[in-house]
Amino acid sequence: MTKKTASKKIMKKKTPKKRVSPPDHPKINRRKEWRLELPLPGTAEGKLPKGKKFTEVMTLNNISSGGAYFCLESGVIIGSKINLVLALPDNLTGQKKLKLCVGGITIRLEEASKVGKKHGVAIRFSESYSIIPEKKENFKK
Repeated sequence: MTKKTASKKIMKKKTPKKRVSPPDHPKINRRKEWRLELPLPGTAEGKLPKGKKFTEVMTLNNISSGGAYFCLESGVIIGSKINLVLALPDNLTGQKKLKLCVGGITIRLEEASKVGKKHGVAIRFSESYSIIPEKKENFKK
């Protein structure tokens, strides 16, 4: 007759892990393109969900080679096509009054702030754009 010995598992008492606060360094940017905090004045135009056209004066919050972020009062939805007409700074244009016309599709919306009615809108640019003299603003895409 063989005597079986029961093996005892020794369980270690788990001590809670200490939370280590992250080091003091800037937030890691995981975007594909660099964003420029560039408050450019301009207008946004497009169609609302029910087909009504809108044009709204706005100021860009930031821009990259792939898109832009700004605030609007208009009730756009994700997937809305929006055209922007932005006044370019004189120091970038050799003191000429030029505007950048670029279209895109809404890819993200953020809730309206409690202070105002404007909500954040992020668009991804389409491939075409044009730079025009300030007086000419008809851009269709």
